[in-house]
Amino acid sequence: MSDLHLIIANKNYSSWSLRPWLALTVGGLSFRETIILLDQPNTSEQIRQHTRSGRVPVLHHGDITVWESLAIIEYVAETFPETKIWPASPKARAVARAVANEMHSGFAALRRTCPMNLRRPKKAVPMDDSTKADIATIQALWRNCRQEFGQDGAFLFGHFSGADAMFAPVVTRFETYDISVDDDTREYMNAVMSLPAFQAWRKAGLEEPWRVPSDEVD
Repeated sequence: MSDLHLIIANKNYSSWSLRPWLALTVGGLSFRETIILLDQPNTSEQIRQHTRSGRVPVLHHGDITVWESLAIIEYVAETFPETKIWPASPKARAVARAVANEMHSGFAALRRTCPMNLRRPKKAVPMDDSTKADIATIQALWRNCRQEFGQDGAFLFGHFSGADAMFAPVVTRFETYDISVDDDTREYMNAVMSLPAFQAWRKAGLEEPWRVPSDEVD
């Protein structure tokens, strides 16, 4: 099969692109990336050249096309088991997949109130009750994973996993919007933000000149 080719959007804003990019990068895989800019007149047209879904990220691997962040992570885990994207223990692996899916389908209030924007100056914004509830739920979820499965490392299941890739954009939101968090949450955030892969993504995002007005929150 040919090399992996990951289609993503702006690194400053695209939380869904960050997730599989981190999984592939931390997993040690070599891949080519193409960035399609958001909020441009030809954005949809460019994306549909890669997938009928009309959304990024998209992964091409030979004649296989996989769209949607979590599906890409699962494909990579299955195709390249040496990446160890999911924990080895069946119990930990099941829980990691469950919390990754919980992130995938939930926490809409946090996403709405605090869109990912790495370049935004660190500053708090007003939070409604639904957003506060999301923040509390996420902190409890991280704490439970760390307490039960995180003894062998700094991440949710010890070593970096697909669950950490899925929650990495939440870490950026907590940081960017200066959200008050518990000490154990801060320790986990620091672990994610210290990853060389995350730092490389962040550096590239901060250097991007493009702006997406809908993701700019005062």
